[in-house]
Amino acid sequence: MHALTPARRVAALVALSLGGFGIGITEFASMGVLPDIAQDLLPDFAAHPEAEISRAGILITLYAVGVVVGAPLFTILAARASQAKLLFWMLALFVVSSLATVVAPTFELLAAARFVSGLPHAAYFGAAALLAARILGPGAQGRGIAIVLAGLPIANIFGVPLATAMGQALGWRSAYALVAAIFALVLVLALAFVPRAPGNPSLSARGSLAGLRNVRVWIMIALASLGFSGFFALYSYIAEVTTRVTGLSPEAVPWVLACFGVGMTLGNFIGGWAADRSTPRTLVIGFVAFIGSLLLYLAVAADPVGLFVSVFLAGLTSSVLMPATQSRFIRISAEAALLGAALSHACLNLGNALGAWLGGAVIAAGFGYLSPGWVGIASACLGLVFVALSLWVSRRDRRRFRDTTGIPLPGDAVR
Repeated sequence: MHALTPARRVAALVALSLGGFGIGITEFASMGVLPDIAQDLLPDFAAHPEAEISRAGILITLYAVGVVVGAPLFTILAARASQAKLLFWMLALFVVSSLATVVAPTFELLAAARFVSGLPHAAYFGAAALLAARILGPGAQGRGIAIVLAGLPIANIFGVPLATAMGQALGWRSAYALVAAIFALVLVLALAFVPRAPGNPSLSARGSLAGLRNVRVWIMIALASLGFSGFFALYSYIAEVTTRVTGLSPEAVPWVLACFGVGMTLGNFIGGWAADRSTPRTLVIGFVAFIGSLLLYLAVAADPVGLFVSVFLAGLTSSVLMPATQSRFIRISAEAALLGAALSHACLNLGNALGAWLGGAVIAAGFGYLSPGWVGIASACLGLVFVALSLWVSRRDRRRFRDTTGIPLPGDAVR
């Protein structure tokens, strides 16, 4: 990569983060307008609102499934390609799939459009994270990931509330029209400012897949998929908690989502800073703090002030974990870094799919709209178990490798 001027470096990083902003809206705005979609496209909503909202939750699940499918598909096909070119193609697919969401006439076609919208998600974040790390230089992987991921929580402060408010005022389709326009803008900016980093001609699709033979990668897959599912169980039904449990008006939902977003933004930058210093410590402290925030949520969310405070803390503590999780994925994936970076987002969205389903299941079973909080506590406890297992396996492998060769194990510095 050629040396960049300071202005182009900033512009490139802004473009990469703005792509995350668009992804944050397209992923999370569905939660805010879910009741509107159900009321518009599901004929039994008036008679059975809880069951139909639970059914509409499949849209969140299908987006997440698309992320899981797209992560290995695109990163393996593009194993040798330029990460910048992969980024451009993913943005183009976002534009097309967002427009398809806007015009979908039936719930079934909308569901298909949401699945396609999820396909480029992980590959975009994987390529963007590696490009950001290259732009920033050595020793700043956590910061690079945090900058790219920053678009997600910032979307929850501004983009998701705006899209939710637009969806309530102008119809839910307007939220996705906004998303399509944002991705079109990001594509233009990326073409203009993101440097064309060369691909890796020595890396084949088979070589990229070799990373999946590493047991440490599979432990991280379990950690991210199960450990984060509870956050999405909570977030997916926060609109219903706001109106049906706390008793606030629908107009308060965007403000609750914005409070989530403020916490997520702060947590993301704290997590990026902390991950560059000690990834394992960040994961352990993050999960413990997240469990504490969920216990607080269950205790006080029925009160308006308690709802805002607890969702802020849940957003903050969960987002501290995200840069650390992706940083560790990249580190242990070694040469298959793009696959590792994409897998981290695929796993988070597998957790999204699982969390939305479990949250809907406990609500439909009659446990109440706060019950996804208990799902979150259980999943975070599982996350802690897999953090401990990951660290134990890494130390064991590093000790064996050092005893055999006398040199440190590459690609898995435990910091």
